[in-house]
Amino acid sequence: MAGIYLHIPFCKSKCAYCNFFSVVSEKQRIDFIEALKKEAIERKDYLGGEVVRTVYFGGGTPSLLKPSEIAGILEVLYKNYKIIENPEITLEANPDTVSRESLSEYKSLGVNRLSVGIQSFCDDDLQYLSRKHDSRHARQVLDWAQEVGFQEVTMDLIYGIPTLTDEKWHRNLETFFATGINHLSAYALTVEEKTTLGQRINKGVAAPVDEDAMIRQYQILVEMTENQGFEHYEISNFARPGHYSKHNTIYWKGEKYLGLGPSAHSFDGVSRQWNVASVKDYCESYSFEREELTLNDRYNEYIMTSLRTMWGVDLEHIRKEFGENYSERFKKAIKKYIFEGKIYQKDQKFVLNDDGMLFADGIAAELFI
Repeated sequence: MAGIYLHIPFCKSKCAYCNFFSVVSEKQRIDFIEALKKEAIERKDYLGGEVVRTVYFGGGTPSLLKPSEIAGILEVLYKNYKIIENPEITLEANPDTVSRESLSEYKSLGVNRLSVGIQSFCDDDLQYLSRKHDSRHARQVLDWAQEVGFQEVTMDLIYGIPTLTDEKWHRNLETFFATGINHLSAYALTVEEKTTLGQRINKGVAAPVDEDAMIRQYQILVEMTENQGFEHYEISNFARPGHYSKHNTIYWKGEKYLGLGPSAHSFDGVSRQWNVASVKDYCESYSFEREELTLNDRYNEYIMTSLRTMWGVDLEHIRKEFGENYSERFKKAIKKYIFEGKIYQKDQKFVLNDDGMLFADGIAAELFI
């Protein structure tokens, strides 16, 4: 089974913290959609005939595309790929770009998972992040999504925002639980130097992130979601059992996926490739760069992605995929973190506990070859 990711690069405006490739001009919208369809046709053999079980419209802001434009893209995919009956089809949406009517139309096309970028229910947090919606509109969009029949909705929230107190974070989470939505993606605010927010902080115009507050809010998040019956199935993702994002799980489990659109990444099991990060260049040629992965590369990626999840690193998988030398090296290296209480062993699997997840990147780097 495999997945298809489509990068829709258009945004109404650039959020201050965003480091993803996007553009605020839609001048090349029509050319882009035609190029996207053409790339989908020309790359149809990339997945080696594997059946596609997920389609993900990410961005950017995919909800800026009209339902008719989404329909045209899906038609091309269904004609050129082996797609299972009732695949998971996800659309990322910003609250200020959808209406009840457009959500209903997306649903009628087969979009069955909505990922809504709420980020906070507090207006001062949204202003700090340069979001274009307000808290009232955020709640309204979630109501619309449920009214038109979306049973699978992911809500995005951000913690560690300098304007976000622990009390407000509690209220954000309580508001989320009150919606009855089954999936939460909660991210620590990461400030990249080249973003508008990074520049503001460097100039002293915006308040910097408080690492202690971020850790406290992560701990509040873990405790409250657990009390509500959510599984912490990936560092930033929490879901009630059976409501995981099937598409994102493809990434974490190292399965194949094809990325279409500017800056989109693809993985076929042995190599990675990424498209040019320019709408103009993409429309002209959608060129890409490619990297063949060594055995060490594949091992390191397996460690990095598996450690992020509640399924952990499988020692038997390491033996089968990489050989006895790799499994022996892993067993020696992991002892330190078991002793420190950051990782626990369950049969042949090694899993980070909630505190260990705070150090996941550093632990993974120490385990790399």
